[in-house]
Amino acid sequence: MANHKSAVKRNIQAQAARLRNKINKTKIKTVVRKLDEAVDAGTADVAKDILKEATSVIARTASKGTIHKRNASRKISRLAKRVNKMAIEA
Repeated sequence: MANHKSAVKRNIQAQAARLRNKINKTKIKTVVRKLDEAVDAGTADVAKDILKEATSVIARTASKGTIHKRNASRKISRLAKRVNKMAIEA
């Protein structure tokens, strides 16, 4: 346990940040799962709508510093690639 007042405060701040990051990462996982289900079901219109939502959630998470901006860009690109490929095949 921390002995200095500043270390105690920093520990409290770190715990709060960890919870915020966990919430943001969970949102990403949820929206990606929804998109995967839509792609597997073959519903192109629904997948496009969910892709728009997923892009927003991922970009917002990157802007808050939970994930790196290049990581976010890579995730968005891969999801868009899957949706576009599905739309072409349909």
